[in-house]
Amino acid sequence: MMTAMIAVLQRVSEAQVRVRGEVLGSIQAGLLVLLCAVRGDTDQDLAYLARKIARLRIFEDDAGRMNRSVRDIGGSLLVVSQFTLAASVSKGTRPSFDGAEAPDRARALYEAFVALVRSSGLPVATGVFGAMMEVSLVNDGPVTIILDSREGRSA
Repeated sequence: MMTAMIAVLQRVSEAQVRVRGEVLGSIQAGLLVLLCAVRGDTDQDLAYLARKIARLRIFEDDAGRMNRSVRDIGGSLLVVSQFTLAASVSKGTRPSFDGAEAPDRARALYEAFVALVRSSGLPVATGVFGAMMEVSLVNDGPVTIILDSREGRSA
């Protein structure tokens, strides 16, 4: 089975995550990153996504073209773990999450991803791994991009 760390990016003018009614992470302009570790993902998968997300030019320049990165606009990331991105609905109507990485390994990959992005100088807010979270956002555009770490293996 081919593995791939998955990230759904939403360009936002603001976003926040709450756990039990308490705001734990909040950003203004930047990216909401929903991150899912899939069985077999490696440090190379998270490094690829961290690099790609920091450099992805999906913010408008003065001419209105998507030509600026989150770093270029002085934006932030809100990184939220979301194992449900690994759902398979190929059989029946109840999703299977068998492809999601085991919780301990997924937590380690999630925390390593957050640390890697922070070490690049980007401000990062987070939710709580494994918690029931409420995420709210104002999608700017709307712009939503799905990244798959398999793309980095073929580049």
